[in-house]
Amino acid sequence: MAHEVETMAYAGETPWHGLGVPVHNDLTPAQMLEKAGLDWTVDKYQTFVEVAGEKVPTPSQALVRSSDNKILTMVSEDWNPVQNHEAFEFFNEFVMEGDMEMHTAGSLKGGTNIWALAKVKDSFTILGEDRVEPYLLFSNPHQYGKCIDIRFTAIRVVCNNTLTLSLAGQFDMMVRLNHRREFNPEMVKRTLGIARKSLGTYQEAAEFLSSKNFTADTVVDYLRTIFPAMTKKDNDILSRPATQAFEVLETQPGAEFGKGTWWQAFNAVTYTTDHILGHSADTRLQSAWFGGNRNRKVQALQTALEFAGA
Repeated sequence: MAHEVETMAYAGETPWHGLGVPVHNDLTPAQMLEKAGLDWTVDKYQTFVEVAGEKVPTPSQALVRSSDNKILTMVSEDWNPVQNHEAFEFFNEFVMEGDMEMHTAGSLKGGTNIWALAKVKDSFTILGEDRVEPYLLFSNPHQYGKCIDIRFTAIRVVCNNTLTLSLAGQFDMMVRLNHRREFNPEMVKRTLGIARKSLGTYQEAAEFLSSKNFTADTVVDYLRTIFPAMTKKDNDILSRPATQAFEVLETQPGAEFGKGTWWQAFNAVTYTTDHILGHSADTRLQSAWFGGNRNRKVQALQTALEFAGA
């Protein structure tokens, strides 16, 4: 499998990135954990250096994977690992009550980032037919300096674009926790319960974009803002990513929904980041959820709202 994705399992249709092993869509979180090849634990081990023939303990500890004794990262003594089974148990209540179903899970970058994605049974449509489905994403990094990241995200069904659910930081439906304190799932659930109410606000934003038209000039300005040129000297021309987004404006899947509106322009950006930019499908997956393209889509949504409201 591609170098970013180590192991992966998915339910339903093949994901947009085309990676993973298919499984049934009625798996429990524990069953998804096993099918995704994540039924291993991590443990901290004291590290030593040899000084004058003697082993002297260092301030660092090695985080070691049980399945193959691979050292995933070096951590400090107060670093609290969250086991994979703890991350998946987080979904038990939601799945058992029928509010969610397990959708995708896997290991990125050699086991240093574990994720689980559950589909939330609370979709909405734009313009009557353009369906958007929300998901709950749990990222559990086994890497020093990385935070546990639990957030609502969304996928536009017609083109499998991952959308941002962040609106100028006011409705950022996510919780980030460092490893210096014990993981408290009940606190996270309370916070996410409040955040989930903002799904309606996101729908309102999408509907607003679908009701406002762009012009030839404003959409070019928009794409130039999202994908700026590398240097000031090149400001008068479109960067390569901006050109690619402009080229798919009329041809992207779902272009018929909200044709000529800022909803179409915004989705040209999400389609470009998810399906065109990057060297491979798995690097696009990493970037769409956790990297630069996720941040770019936050900017793209907010900027589209500003242009639409001007």
